[in-house]
Amino acid sequence: MLSILLSIFIIQIVYVSASTLRIILTLKGQKYYASAISTVEIVVYVLGLNLVLQYLDHTLSLVVYAIGYGLGILVGSWIEEKIALGYVTLKVITNNAESALANNLRNNGYGVTSWLGSGRDGDRLVLEVLAKRKNEKKLYNLILSQESTAFIVTLEPKHLHGGFWTKVNRH
Repeated sequence: MLSILLSIFIIQIVYVSASTLRIILTLKGQKYYASAISTVEIVVYVLGLNLVLQYLDHTLSLVVYAIGYGLGILVGSWIEEKIALGYVTLKVITNNAESALANNLRNNGYGVTSWLGSGRDGDRLVLEVLAKRKNEKKLYNLILSQESTAFIVTLEPKHLHGGFWTKVNRH
């Protein structure tokens, strides 16, 4: 019975991880990858459900199935974070209108658009920086190392067209 419970547990983690990735890929417009994953996902689902239904009279098999489901969501989310598909746009606002941050980020290979904004307490430097999601933390830390009081908002763009990014896609 232990091998059956372990099989249910592993199958459920694989199934739900695949399901989580499929949903995320679909939302990011990666329909072909999502479709491929869904093919594997449904085969694994049927195998797992078949095992659980065979042992429906064993409460422990349902508990293991449910725990595997929860862990599958965590594993799928963790995998997606490691893959880090897509891009992020960081909007950065600094109190120092004369900051060298924009040029420093450009020197590090990032495309930066900057302008002066007017805040409650005076002029602000406003930056928009585009990066691959896998480089988000590095970029965030680079900004804070130079402007520790910067206000930063992170957004995920769905479509990109033109500009620096299409010419040099390094970060």
